[in-house]
Formats: sequence, structure tokens, C-alpha cells
Amino acid sequence: MSNFSFAEWSNLLDQWGASSGSSNADHKPEKAIPTTTSVEKLIKEIENPLTREHALFALSRNREIRANLAPLLWNSTGTIYLLLEEITTAYRVMSSPDLVARATNNVCNALVLLQCVASHPDTRMNLIKANVPYYLYPFLEAKNKEKQYEYLRLTSLDIIGALVKDEVEYGRRFSNEEKDPITSKELYEESYEVDNAEIVHFLLQSEIVPLCLRCMEVGNELTKKVATFIIQKILVQDEGLRYFCSFAERFFALTRVMGTMVDKPVGEPSLRLLKHILHCYVRLSDCPRACDGFKISLPSMFRDATILNLIRDDPEALEWLRQLFVNIATGNRGSPPLIEETLSILPS
Repeated sequence: MSNFSFAEWSNLLDQWGASSGSSNADHKPEKAIPTTTSVEKLIKEIENPLTREHALFALSRNREIRANLAPLLWNSTGTIYLLLEEITTAYRVMSSPDLVARATNNVCNALVLLQCVASHPDTRMNLIKANVPYYLYPFLEAKNKEKQYEYLRLTSLDIIGALVKDEVEYGRRFSNEEKDPITSKELYEESYEVDNAEIVHFLLQSEIVPLCLRCMEVGNELTKKVATFIIQKILVQDEGLRYFCSFAERFFALTRVMGTMVDKPVGEPSLRLLKHILHCYVRLSDCPRACDGFKISLPSMFRDATILNLIRDDPEALEWLRQLFVNIATGNRGSPPLIEETLSILPS
């Protein structure tokens, strides 16, 4: 099978599974809906090294089957083991100066399937109990900035991001899911509320924070966004807040990286990234010790009107910035003149 560039994936997705349909030129062929049998056949093809590349590509690229693919992947014999085997094959070439695109594509496709498992309410905790996130950490440890390494870094972060989301990616379940989870048309809406405390506890114990900070330093803008989002979700939990505020070195390691992203952005400043960072600062300001640290670690952009050029049209971001300075001022943990001066320039 020929190699596929990441830019071609989206186009190839539309081609895969297209019906040959009618030969009438006046009618466009309709996109075939994958059946449970065809999906199970593709999962079975993962077992064969000769068909594995195609099966990984087809399963990871077809969005119509992604929502309910996770239970089939997890409950099929040996499939998760084979996905992890595909991932670990990349370890041997991580130190090579030439991480080939084909190997990167195969591993990223396997990682996308693991993201499906991480996003589904019935399988996401299975990844935690099986310690699967540890298999992703070598990709997060890499300092290389080449494109192939960035793909692996970002796709691995996407799995962690899926684990810490407040809601799973697919917020609806098929009513006759046990009979045919792929072709069922009878749906009912159901939002899955997830308790992230256990997941955050696992991630903190596995030392995910230093890896996220490294990704925030060396990754591209999208990687920085996902890594900062993960830190934000960790901070939401009380254990996460205690983790950063109990030891000065952890607190200043985080604020140093975030401060650099704010004051020295790579390219044009990103509003979404800035909001993730701002949310982290607001959450940290719930701790009096953190407010004390902000006297020397608050980004310079937060101390003048520069930030308003980016967030003045975003009421939520404006409220977060206001709340940050109110938290500092009411706790007598900052410089009162500085706080009052900054609050005075914020729109009412």
C-alpha cells in the first residue's frame, strides 16, 4: 500500500466506503454505510500484518463508524494488544534522524483508534485500569520538532485530552446498540457526565504534568492548545490544584511555561490558547499561596492593556481576567496599586 500524507487523509476518507451505486451519470453515488459485519472484518484484518495497514487506515479515517467503534475494538480478542504493538514499534526508530512517514502514519492511525476507546463512556476507564497511557509517554518526551514527531506528540495528547474531558466525545447512544451499533437509526440523546477525579489521580501519579509542560514548550500551536487544555482539566480537580500549589517548584514551573506562551507567542497570539491559559491562572488564584506567587510570576501582558486587544470581544475571557485580579486583590496577595490600575482598564 502506498504511503499517505496527512493532508490527503481527509480527501481519502470521503472516497473510502463510497458506493459504486448506479451507473446513471445523472445520479451521484451515495456513500455506503458501513455495517457491523464490515467493521468487524476490518478489525479482524488488524491481526494480519499484510492487511493491518489498510485496516488501521480505514477504521481510523471513517467518521461514520467512530462513535460506536470503541466497544468493538476493546471486546475483540487481541486487538488492543496489536494496537499497542504497532505503537511500540515506533520506539525503536524514535532516536533515528529519519522517522519515516509510513511508520508515522501507521502509529497515528493506531493512536486514533485508541482515542475512540478513550472517548467512549463504556471503555475509557478500561484504558486507565490497563495503564495504557504509559505507552504514549515516549512520544510526549520527544524534543524533536520535525513534522513526524509533532504528529505523534499531538495524536498522543489527543488521547489524554479525551480522557479528561468533562463529557465524552460521543454524547449519544444507540437505542439498540447491542443488536447493531453501526447501522442503528433509532437514537436517543444522552449526555454522559464523567467524574474525572480518578482519571486525574492516575495522570498525576504517572507524572503527566512534566510531559505536558514539555509539549507546551516544544510543540506547535495546536499541540500547545491540547497540552494546556489537559493542564486546565487537571487543575479543575482539587487534587490537581493541590499538586501545583503544594510545592513552589511545581507552581513556578507551570507559570513560567504559561508566561512564556503569553508574553512570547510563536506567531500570532491565539485566542483559544490564551483562554486555556487564563482559565489556568484563574483556577490557581483560588489558592492564597498562588496569589502570593503571582506577585513575581504574572505575565506582563496581564499587567497592561495589551491583552484587551485580544479578548475585548470575548465576554467570558474578560470575566476570567477580572476574576483573576479580584481573587488576588481580595486576598491581599498582590500589589494593590497594580491590581486597581489593571481593573480600571477592563471594560465594565
